[in-house]
Amino acid sequence: MIAISYKITALLVLALWYTGIISFLIPNQPLLKKLGSIFINLGTLVFLLYIVNLWLNLDRAPMRTLGETRLWYAFFLPSIGMIIYYRWKAIWMPIYSILLATIFVIINLYHPENFDKTLMPALQSYWFVPHVIVYIFGYSLLAASTLIALKGLIIHWNWNSISFFNWIKISDNSSAEEDLKRADDIVYVGFAFITFGILFGALWAKGAWGHYWTWDPKETWSFLTWLLYLIYIHYRYCYKKHVQTPLIILTIAFVILLICWFGVNYLPSAQNSVHVYSNS
Repeated sequence: MIAISYKITALLVLALWYTGIISFLIPNQPLLKKLGSIFINLGTLVFLLYIVNLWLNLDRAPMRTLGETRLWYAFFLPSIGMIIYYRWKAIWMPIYSILLATIFVIINLYHPENFDKTLMPALQSYWFVPHVIVYIFGYSLLAASTLIALKGLIIHWNWNSISFFNWIKISDNSSAEEDLKRADDIVYVGFAFITFGILFGALWAKGAWGHYWTWDPKETWSFLTWLLYLIYIHYRYCYKKHVQTPLIILTIAFVILLICWFGVNYLPSAQNSVHVYSNS
């Protein structure tokens, strides 16, 4: 199997994505918007093919390091952005999803992986792939819900008078209340996935280290992330008419999620963590 260059792939994907974005930004041109969606989907497909090729060349799932998980995140974000676009016709969502995905693509360009084929014994478990993949997909969904929450806050706080934010309002004239309902639908699915991620991780930990849960720093922050999204869901159930507070909770929850994903690796308490294998 011939290994595909990440640099060439990244440049091709970015070219396709941003060709699609430019097509989306041209007003009153339905045909160009259709072409834009084709370019974006094609770029995402190319990225998926790179991940599959990498998997075959490594003879293992490319999920061992933070750099490898960034590949999955950069793939899932535009995919979810386009699904939301097809569902609610929110043009701004795939655009901002691609902008966020671009950050991870560029990080991996400047910090290339060595893609070591070896796996430490703890990672040689059948729970490794399902644990990581459901978490990354859940994280991607929750990132999308956060973008919707931020848009809702922009409208709620009347920041749409600023030209940069006004385009978002013009491209999708939904109210903050409607945005919150959209975020609900995405959070429910994302929350289910990170719940499965915790369960799969516990089963993996039992087989690898003999304990389902040890309050390792990574486990602690994953529990805090899960708890904040649960608080959001309960708050929405109890206070359906409130708008600002749940949007703020959703935004804070995503900040905690980011700390859980990669920020915790830089904490002094995590230096002896069983999760340090994911550093890169």
